[in-house]
Amino acid sequence: MATRTEDAARADLSAALGAERIRDAGEADAVNGVRPHWVASVTDTEQTAAAMRVASEYGLRVIPRGAGSRIGRGNAPDAVELLLDLSGADEVLEHAAGDLVVRARAGTPIAEVQRVVSGAGQQLSIDQPLAGSTVGGVIATGATGPGRHLFGGVRDLLIGITVVRADGVVTASGGKVVKNVAGYDLGKLYTGSYGTLGVITEAIFRLHPLAAEYRWVSVTVPEAGAAGAAVHALRSSQAMPTAIEVNRDEPGAPITVCAQLDGRPEATDRRARELAEAVGTATGSSGDVLEAAPTWWGDDPFDASCGTGLRLGVEPAAIGSLLGEAQQVAERCGLSPAIRGSAGLGVVHARVPEDAEPAAVAELVRGLRAVTAAHGGYAVVVCASAAVRAAVDVWGPVADGALALMRRTKDQFDPERLLSPGRFVGGI
Repeated sequence: MATRTEDAARADLSAALGAERIRDAGEADAVNGVRPHWVASVTDTEQTAAAMRVASEYGLRVIPRGAGSRIGRGNAPDAVELLLDLSGADEVLEHAAGDLVVRARAGTPIAEVQRVVSGAGQQLSIDQPLAGSTVGGVIATGATGPGRHLFGGVRDLLIGITVVRADGVVTASGGKVVKNVAGYDLGKLYTGSYGTLGVITEAIFRLHPLAAEYRWVSVTVPEAGAAGAAVHALRSSQAMPTAIEVNRDEPGAPITVCAQLDGRPEATDRRARELAEAVGTATGSSGDVLEAAPTWWGDDPFDASCGTGLRLGVEPAAIGSLLGEAQQVAERCGLSPAIRGSAGLGVVHARVPEDAEPAAVAELVRGLRAVTAAHGGYAVVVCASAAVRAAVDVWGPVADGALALMRRTKDQFDPERLLSPGRFVGGI
């Protein structure tokens, strides 16, 4: 923008929101190395809509941000003039305990939602490995943890959503009852869209009761085939685990498979001991019953500031093959990634050391994409240095038909490409 246009845009943003809510962006506000011009702080849907109306008028490219815990995921944006900070939109607006429903603003930390609903013996079944993760952030990235195995992912728990479009128009989908079926469920479309279709300002989730007792059944095995057998035994058990996780610190190291059970006192412990015996029989290794989760439970093996993080997905039945073949690929590349994640769903995360050469990481990613594709899956780079991002497409290949549909959807929701341009698959 020309300087005069920049001055006018900032003046109108200040008029719409208040001058105290607009500031110049700093280095800490950069998104994958791309620094915006300004940061606008908003606290509700009305302020978000006012900011987006100004952005639309001046053609400002906008990226929404909550806590910023996942802001570095996806591609670097093509450009960004305005960072829309929703961290101040942090209120639980309604908790209908009798209906097992909660409504919160987008900037509300998931931990705060859990604190509020736990008072009624309830939980939002969205586990988060990153401290400070917010309602809007987990929807935008589709991020979930171990509990997805039984309770489903974000899109399964989301029953209502309020979004501001690129032109500043406010839209809502769903409602405050679990069985609301009126209209198209736009919440599913916004989930995992990385801020490219609209700015999420409020969400309504269904809740689940907190269990009275928890147990974890753990088995450590020497190789991938046995880990696959353990996962199969846990998945096919009538004990109905809440989650099935796997952890391997490096290729060639022992593999721990662990399942969570919950339910009534005493009955849960009994189910856990029966399941431990069954897993031990299936693997030839002793299964243990734990009263507390392992220290690694529910955590990613990486963080955004340390090395390269990958997300790998395959058909659940192929998890043993993935672990074994991933080890072979890593050995060929001379790398030692740690692997951890939701084995019961066929989804795991891998950490590549920070000092790995970008060319070696790119070779690893290509090899893992070949492995996962052979099992109907994918491999995505979740976080990486600028040098690694330059060497590999973080999203990987997408079928032409699916990509064409995504682009048409983007054109319908944001024809001027103002929202998070370039961050999503195929540069959307």
